[in-house]
Amino acid sequence: MKEDFLHYVWQYKKFEFSSLTTVAGDSLTISNCGDYLQQSGPDFFNAQITIDNQKWAGNIEIHLRSSDWYLHHHEKDPNYDNVILHVVWEHDSPIFRKDNSEIPALELKQYVSKYVLESYNSLSSQKSWIYCENQIASIDDFVLLHWQERLFFERLERKGISMEQLLLETENDWEAVLFCMLAKNFGLNTNGETFLKIAKSIPFTVIRKESFEVENLESLFFGIAGLFPVDVQDNYTKELVNRFEYISQKHQLTKIQIEPVQFFKHRPDNFPTIRLAQLAMLYSKEQNLFSKLIAVKTKKELYELFEVPISEYWLTHYQFDNESPKKKKQLSKSFVDLLVINTIVPIQFTYAKSQGKEVSESLLDLLREIAPEQNVIIDKFSGFGIKAKNALESQSLLQLKNEYCNHRKCLQCAVGIQLLKE
Repeated sequence: MKEDFLHYVWQYKKFEFSSLTTVAGDSLTISNCGDYLQQSGPDFFNAQITIDNQKWAGNIEIHLRSSDWYLHHHEKDPNYDNVILHVVWEHDSPIFRKDNSEIPALELKQYVSKYVLESYNSLSSQKSWIYCENQIASIDDFVLLHWQERLFFERLERKGISMEQLLLETENDWEAVLFCMLAKNFGLNTNGETFLKIAKSIPFTVIRKESFEVENLESLFFGIAGLFPVDVQDNYTKELVNRFEYISQKHQLTKIQIEPVQFFKHRPDNFPTIRLAQLAMLYSKEQNLFSKLIAVKTKKELYELFEVPISEYWLTHYQFDNESPKKKKQLSKSFVDLLVINTIVPIQFTYAKSQGKEVSESLLDLLREIAPEQNVIIDKFSGFGIKAKNALESQSLLQLKNEYCNHRKCLQCAVGIQLLKE
């Protein structure tokens, strides 16, 4: 048994309320179980109880065993001075306040029905992938829809943390934050962190000044990534090498150590050379990209904004000094969808939040226009009868698996709670 089960039992009043007594034998009446805030300090705040006709208002602390109070060193924490009731599954030790008065205790196990225990054990028993895999498809659509929306915004909040950190590093330059996040997502999972380091190593003031010639940006990206061949053969590569040396000295750029970019297991259109060339063209073609992305509302507008060509050299190359048949190599709609999901929507949300604006509905509408991601997690949920119809639903399923299922937070999950209710 886990402590969060006791939190669930207390929060949703899944125990027999009549004829409650403390372990000392005093009559106990619960008027208000308190607010479950999940913050530091006691588990439930502002509870109201009556013990032997004496009314009390304060906080409730919950443990599996009474002795956990001392195991967690609550006796040294002033946040626990206002605990009026210690709710435990098993009472094994009296607990005292600083003034040596004993904190009343309620032993919960004698008031929880066998049915509630069996339901919990059934849900929490190990399955092949997630605990509720045999039951999740039975959840009411209304419950699942609202839970998915909440999961989606939880995921946005988590992504917003890294953006807020970048904002501090760039002295509140939203254009620079966007550049870093786009660079990371142009690198996909394999090269994302390396691309991010490349972007962070170039002050965005340099990007602004050099963006009027795409060759300048290409030279910076390829040079910092260490992609220039040792023995340069063709004229274009030689030109980029010379530009990189000149621009690096001009702006006094510091050399950084980064991991080599990976070509292995990538289709040619996803080679890091191609993605960096596309990123360079995007920033050469679109000035003030951040303000434009903040203003867009529809998938069609986004596709038009990212409809950028690639420089002439890369039409016939995937790598330096290695010519290939001519191909346009524009950003595909599926790739733009990934940028929308992982960069544009999160930065729109984080920026609106910083401005005190509400954009929730427009973001939900936009994500409903985007196709769901295709990966192992989404496929697994589909096998259990939960099929993502759009990016909003696939993002929420990723949040569900990574932040709830993987950490066994069934009793903090709307799915788990609903299954226990049933």
